[in-house]
Amino acid sequence: MIARLGSVLAAAVVLTASGTAVRAAPLAQPVPQVMAALGDSISTGFNACGWYVSCTARSWSSGDNKDVNSHYLRLSELSGTLQKNNLNFAKPGATSADLLGQVRKAVEAKADYVTILIGAQDACVRTEQQMTPVATYRRRIDAALAELRAGMPGARVFFASVPDLRRLWQVGKSSALARTFWGAGRICQSMLDNPASTRRADDQRRARVRARVIAYNRAAAAACAAYGPGCRTDGGAVFSYPFTLEHVSRWDYFHPNSEGQRVLAEQTYRRGFRWFDPR
Repeated sequence: MIARLGSVLAAAVVLTASGTAVRAAPLAQPVPQVMAALGDSISTGFNACGWYVSCTARSWSSGDNKDVNSHYLRLSELSGTLQKNNLNFAKPGATSADLLGQVRKAVEAKADYVTILIGAQDACVRTEQQMTPVATYRRRIDAALAELRAGMPGARVFFASVPDLRRLWQVGKSSALARTFWGAGRICQSMLDNPASTRRADDQRRARVRARVIAYNRAAAAACAAYGPGCRTDGGAVFSYPFTLEHVSRWDYFHPNSEGQRVLAEQTYRRGFRWFDPR
């Protein structure tokens, strides 16, 4: 009964002595029994422990590396019901177009908690003209959440914001190694092409790509709100975090390294659900 009550509402409205309605603190949620990480290479821990490979053990969401201290490890400390039920359906290179397929896998696995970080690859393309339109991005998010609601009505969802790609350019543009990797690997050229250029056209391009990422984050937040009290976002914490080159892999100067994954876990977990052990 307690577990069911905890999953019904994410927040309560109470009346003060004067009769004014105020929103109370969010109610705690029972620790999930199965969780799944959805999204792109960031959530697979790509390049966090090896040369151009996914390191799911160091995923901010579902990993079991103690240094990262993921959502999975934090939840496992609260309750043993989740242990070894940490699934990762994220894929390197995934865009919002792939989210529906990942959600279907999560539903099949009966995941009652999913984390989603998707959109970096919608913006990180060869040219800004190839970026996913915001309306398309929102439509895909809505479709994925509708599928999750239909298959796992009680599932809780956490959306992490897409990182600020221009921040990466700002901290890496003075590094010869970063510029070399970005160019040789043709990494996120919509933002990172001509990284040393101060031409107005390049500055404006970077501003437009950043604006698209902001629009994606707003669209995801709106879709999350439409999903209802079973969805949370990080409130833009990942986007706003002042990442440095100390947080990115030296193998591509793009993906989070172990320290970057640790920061992602910390920034997102504390802005997510409040949990309790239902046993």
